[in-house]
Amino acid sequence: MGNIEIIGLHGLPEFDISHDLSKLIHESALSSAGGIKSGDVIVITQKIVSKVEGMVCDLIDVIPTPEASELADKLGKDPRLVQMILEQSSEIVRTDFDRGVLITESIHGFICANAGIDSSNIEGDTKIALLPRDSNASAKKILKELKKLSEIDSIGVIISDTFGRPWRDGHVNFAIGCAGMSPYIDYKDTVDAVGKVLKVTTIAVADEFAAASELVTGKSLNIPVVLIRGAEFKPESQYEESLLRPKENDLFR
Repeated sequence: MGNIEIIGLHGLPEFDISHDLSKLIHESALSSAGGIKSGDVIVITQKIVSKVEGMVCDLIDVIPTPEASELADKLGKDPRLVQMILEQSSEIVRTDFDRGVLITESIHGFICANAGIDSSNIEGDTKIALLPRDSNASAKKILKELKKLSEIDSIGVIISDTFGRPWRDGHVNFAIGCAGMSPYIDYKDTVDAVGKVLKVTTIAVADEFAAASELVTGKSLNIPVVLIRGAEFKPESQYEESLLRPKENDLFR
């Protein structure tokens, strides 16, 4: 691996359910990066996938339960928002009533604030975006369409979202969906620079690509898709590979 390029794709619209996401990514890649080339990784922010898939909700239409209203009062949050958080969560992991923080395990298995529900870059004071129903399935669909449009077979597609991290301040982009590539590079049984055999070093390369993409996308630059060129990745495994740690192996909950 030598030089890696992180290229923001320009000229993309404010997405909604009427847009053909893959077609617009393909067209933007032609003008921004000379087209999609073999070995490119396309990182797509979750928000535009949710918009195209109709995962935008208006809180005006939400009726909170007594449970949601009670929890919202303690957190200082809109009870309608808390209702949606509870509906999109399988478990409440932590609460901080003083700071109004609600950490949950989403129905998708992600540990994050508010089940990943967000209102940034959504028009209207009462509209929120939910996570895609199945981000891996969304990535697979986009991958299939981009392969057909670009006539390139070796492509990786990642859907990213921004989460906080235990023990560290600040937020980082993570991969919540992945297709066309393994989310890992496994260095187990390889030899390091001083001749020692590595035992357990598995790099979550999909998360690294997602994190790197934020250097170009930002939060207010209207660049929701990034093309990463020159990076190495393993082809997608025939078996389902998840970046989520099984709960029985989680020592921190």
